[in-house]
Amino acid sequence: MSGFPIVAREDFSDTTFLLEVHHPVLAKAAKPGQFVIVMTHAKGERIPLTIADFDRSKGTITLVIQAVGKTTREMQANCAAGTELFGLVGPMGEPSHIGEARKVVCVGGGLGVAPIYPQARGFKESGAYVIGVVGFRSRDLVFWEDKFRAVCDEFIICTDDGSAGIKGLVTEGIKQAIETHPDIDEVVAIGPPIMMKACAETTRPHGIRTVVSLNPVMVDGTGMCGGCRVKVGGRMQFACVDGPDFDGHEVDFDDLMNRLRRFAEDEQIALQRWSDSCRQKISVAGADGEA
Repeated sequence: MSGFPIVAREDFSDTTFLLEVHHPVLAKAAKPGQFVIVMTHAKGERIPLTIADFDRSKGTITLVIQAVGKTTREMQANCAAGTELFGLVGPMGEPSHIGEARKVVCVGGGLGVAPIYPQARGFKESGAYVIGVVGFRSRDLVFWEDKFRAVCDEFIICTDDGSAGIKGLVTEGIKQAIETHPDIDEVVAIGPPIMMKACAETTRPHGIRTVVSLNPVMVDGTGMCGGCRVKVGGRMQFACVDGPDFDGHEVDFDDLMNRLRRFAEDEQIALQRWSDSCRQKISVAGADGEA
């Protein structure tokens, strides 16, 4: 095999799935907060994915993926245990700064739930008191609860419909943590931009250091293409080399979300072309099998 073997896969929902990939060198070097660039095949798109877990003894890294665009849906359809990824580069980005905070809240919402896990584990290993806050739409979508409870001193689940834990957004969990613990040193949040913005606004009145992990459009992951530009504290930064972690109170989230929307039409066109191609292949296969 010339690529990077997928040794395990787990599906959490109709759109969210896990891939465990064998790459001993990468697993040995990986640290919380870093990401990889993935290519599924030789002509595939390069996409950034945050490392959701790594196991140095097994030589594997774990990626949790949400099938929303052309490439991620292609991965959902084709990536299974026993197959391989064509390209896997990393670890990339600056590792999260872990070790100074004595009491920290690790917040994950949506696809940010998985990559907040290495952060929580890292803080716990550094001796910090860790409060985990994760958000899902409903109990049916909850995953890794046991993994989080194993590394968190307190663990708060928030669901949109109230079917598990607190009813409401992750900001409700942050508010609860702040009320109970006025001595919180830091909040780390990973998730959709709108969620991270809400987290930063929740902590701002309390003056709590808030770190967010940004994952804008990237191509090369080395700062050369400039696609991942973000405004932080009025200065232009590159998420791939200056981040992905930034001060949430300094990030211009409105600019970030506007930039992400610029590519929505192109992403939809690419997804439609891929979907049409899949239907054509199925149609031809069906015709070939006719008597």
